[in-house]
Amino acid sequence: MKSGSGLKDRLVAQALNEGFVSCRVCRPWDVPAVPARLEAFLQAGYHGQMGWMAERTHWRGDPAALWPDARSVIMLAESYTPDHDPTEVLRHAERGAISVYAQNKDYHDLVKKRLKRLARWLIAEAGGEVKVFVDTAPVPEKALGHAAGLGWQGKHTNLVSRDWGNWAFIGSVFTTLDLPSDMSEVDHCGSCRACLDVCPTDAFPRPYQLDARRCISYLTIEHKGPVDEELRGKMGNRIYGCDDCLAACPWNKFAVAASDLRYASRPELKSPPLAELAGFDDAAFRKKFSGSPIKRIGRDRFVRNVLYAIGNSGLPELRPIAARLVDDPDPTVADAARWAVKQLA
Repeated sequence: MKSGSGLKDRLVAQALNEGFVSCRVCRPWDVPAVPARLEAFLQAGYHGQMGWMAERTHWRGDPAALWPDARSVIMLAESYTPDHDPTEVLRHAERGAISVYAQNKDYHDLVKKRLKRLARWLIAEAGGEVKVFVDTAPVPEKALGHAAGLGWQGKHTNLVSRDWGNWAFIGSVFTTLDLPSDMSEVDHCGSCRACLDVCPTDAFPRPYQLDARRCISYLTIEHKGPVDEELRGKMGNRIYGCDDCLAACPWNKFAVAASDLRYASRPELKSPPLAELAGFDDAAFRKKFSGSPIKRIGRDRFVRNVLYAIGNSGLPELRPIAARLVDDPDPTVADAARWAVKQLA
């Protein structure tokens, strides 16, 4: 269904009114390089335990196959720029570092509601059919964002923009409407290696490639069971995710403030004390992280991460905290506790 530039202009204006920092359009078939890149990523085993990445690869590699009737993909960026230095907590070994995006409400719910409102507006204005996605479907969102001109995939593989840096969530609205496309963005990383050099675990085999098996975000969130001891010591006090490569990007000098107050960090999650977190049982964990994306990893994996941070702290006063968990019912937690006690002996 053909739609003119007038509708496109109104769409962009409506998206900005909803709180998005950018709205661009591409075609579902504008990412021809994705299948080969995905196959290389999977063949190298860089996905680790994320077996779901090897499923539905025909959709993950080809958005046009996900919904053959779609003619346009509306790509949207929503800022969550922190109002504080997210690396400051790394200098306080007795505290836990939580990734900025997880310091308040779950972004999946917030972004999806905004996408649905925009999609309903589009249907009311021009008809057609729509489907919305935000990080939970086999959609190559970063590649589509690059193709639509939201930004480019930087050397850390995240989307970067000259207009809003790299602190942004990406969402998409697929539609049967034929909207005018935007130009794709070109790479502006140049010779900069800031994001690569700051990585604590050397998770980038080369620029623009990520080995998730070494990424602290993967290790603290997706990885089940004990983490390799060689990597535990490099995790520092990062207990949920890692913002190092994002925070290092020079393009953040153009970062745009988050428009939704629900992305503002909860004070108690900016730098929570490790001693308190290690004492959580399942009920206390669920209560603390109600409405947070942290809740989905469960108490055991979270406390495992906290114990690694305690082991890395170098603080003897935290040794008794870890010692209380050496017989924890969860074997991975017990293993992490014994490791922490040994590190602080």
